[in-house]
Amino acid sequence: MPPRTAVRRAGLVDVPAVVRLFTVPEHAAVDPDQAQRAMRLMLAHYALEEGEVWVAERMDGTLLAAAVWLPPGTESPHTRFSGLFARELSVPLPREPALPTALKQAKPDTPHWTVITVCTPDDTEAWDPKVVTDLLSPGLHTVDADHAPAIAVTLSPRHMDQLRPLGFRHPHQVTLPPGNGIWLTTRSPEPRLAA
Repeated sequence: MPPRTAVRRAGLVDVPAVVRLFTVPEHAAVDPDQAQRAMRLMLAHYALEEGEVWVAERMDGTLLAAAVWLPPGTESPHTRFSGLFARELSVPLPREPALPTALKQAKPDTPHWTVITVCTPDDTEAWDPKVVTDLLSPGLHTVDADHAPAIAVTLSPRHMDQLRPLGFRHPHQVTLPPGNGIWLTTRSPEPRLAA
């Protein structure tokens, strides 16, 4: 029986569908349309250029999940795109944004990769353990080849269970204003077996 999902590297044409996987909370201070515009620009001119973006999709072309991998030494999107965010968003950005601050506190002292994982809300197939393994395997192969640790960022605590078999440990929540949160978990590089 053929697989119900396929994993492939994302391209520019996938940016709108990947952005739709990110949900903006109803009570957020940012207008959802403005936030999606800013995310499209950030994915197209940052994640695809600096890192790797992988997607899992059904055979009918429906996008289920995405993994956005950013390599060690990548400039913070807040720093690189502060002017863009100021133009695209009608609310002022905080001086110390919560996500970059949380990542600074959680990151290992050594160069590391960061992976942001998102999936379609309320779709159990999107976070099926096999789909998650297939989605993250290309990035994990690169991470292990670099002998680097990785930090995973998810928008839901239920995704931590699917990351644990892949070597991610020590999950913790970071509260973002107003009352939203993300979850971070870290993974040490795994030794590669000799061929």
